[in-house]
Amino acid sequence: MARIGGVDPAAVDAPIKAVFDAQARQWGAPLLNHLVYARRPTIFRGARAMWTGIGGSGLVDERLQALINRRVAAHNGCEF
Repeated sequence: MARIGGVDPAAVDAPIKAVFDAQARQWGAPLLNHLVYARRPTIFRGARAMWTGIGGSGLVDERLQALINRRVAAHNGCEF
């Protein structure tokens, strides 16, 4: 369980809800870190911009990015 609670996915602005809906389609639920980021929409937008930039750069293959994310989650004790 996160030390800082996230937002209610149904009670956020439309652009954030769209991201949550996309995550739910892909992963089964919104990602916990994004629920926390969404407590402050400016931070949420910044984090999303970072991931969009990484994805758009073409420097890191999406499959490798997914493996790296899982490895970092494992190091952090996240049950991702």
